[in-house]
Amino acid sequence: MSTAAARSWVVPLAWTAVLLDGFDLVVLGTVLPALLRDHVWGLTPGTASVISTFGLIGMMIGAMAIGTITDVIGRRKALIIAVVAFSVCTALCAIAPSAFFFGLFRFLAGLGLGGCLPTAIALVTEYARKGKGSSATTTVMTGYHVGAVLTALLGIWLIQPLGWRAMFVAGALPALVLVPLMIKYLPESESFERARDTQEKSATQVVGGLFRGGLLRATIAFWVTSFMGLLLVYGLNTWLPEIMRQAGYPLGAALGLLLTLNLGGVLGLLVAGRVADKVGVRPAVIFWFLGAALFLALLSVKLPAVGLYVAVFLTGGFVFSAQVLVYAYIGKTYPDAMRATGIGWAAGVGRVGAISGPILGGALLTAGIAYPWGFYAFAAVGALGAAAVTGVRAGRSREATAATPAP
Repeated sequence: MSTAAARSWVVPLAWTAVLLDGFDLVVLGTVLPALLRDHVWGLTPGTASVISTFGLIGMMIGAMAIGTITDVIGRRKALIIAVVAFSVCTALCAIAPSAFFFGLFRFLAGLGLGGCLPTAIALVTEYARKGKGSSATTTVMTGYHVGAVLTALLGIWLIQPLGWRAMFVAGALPALVLVPLMIKYLPESESFERARDTQEKSATQVVGGLFRGGLLRATIAFWVTSFMGLLLVYGLNTWLPEIMRQAGYPLGAALGLLLTLNLGGVLGLLVAGRVADKVGVRPAVIFWFLGAALFLALLSVKLPAVGLYVAVFLTGGFVFSAQVLVYAYIGKTYPDAMRATGIGWAAGVGRVGAISGPILGGALLTAGIAYPWGFYAFAAVGALGAAAVTGVRAGRSREATAATPAP
């Protein structure tokens, strides 16, 4: 398959795989109000936070493990395995008989899903045209938020007539089409093929490379920034409907705000990637985290209906794009042989932030102070993300690290 033909398949297939990550991002926040309202399995905000944590722990482990394995066995195999594992376990969520099994299936689904994002981004970055790496990353990550938007819409359309279990059936169905297409058309990374022809690598060697050749400081900075970014993404997507409901909005309006948040994320990604290609990814990341902090603080203010939707839309544009720009920055910083590992470990450490976000939101809801203090807390997290990314030295790129020797 020619490079041009391979590129034509890489983006849509990777985009669709990332869309599944977007589904998982929103699905729990979409079904939680129904689960809590109907007292399914006796759930409370506290126990719901524990279930959310199970899935995020699975994603953390999956991102680190599959992200590393990807640089050993190849992008193609790793991505197909990740999609199959996530889809099967998501289908099992629909038939969960208890909160324990629901949490277990969410954990197992997270193992597969955690590997989708670093593998897809690594593959897309390697097939991107020169000088378009940031926009290639943000473009494929629009699938993340399109998936979130579609899931929010499905929640509005499906939960009332069919119940919450229908959401997980819907989340598993895309694999019936996606996996056969990936098996037939998804190419392997050319850089991986070249590296495999020259030397065999172990997972230990690949992970160790993140801390050599002047990369230690960048690796730590990326981990901290990713922690902050995913805390915002998952905290808002899990609890925004419930926070807004406690602020006096009806459930339908609260779900509409979740939809608006992710629509903003899609537009923000398209803008952020092009800005980063023009001005550099480092200043773009810093600016987007600061913008996220500003608009999160603004959400604490009582606004008229139109103003509220505009503010939520812009918040989504900054919050979600900031985290994706971190992945684009990683793709420019690490050499080809460890790109997926770098993204995977940053995403994996970031999942600790993803775990912390729902826990923070749940604790604030339990204390009855989620509105407005939750938005102040999330704004502070955005400001810390901007500060952390300054720890990556300006001008550091994969070209400068490509000569990093293997042990």
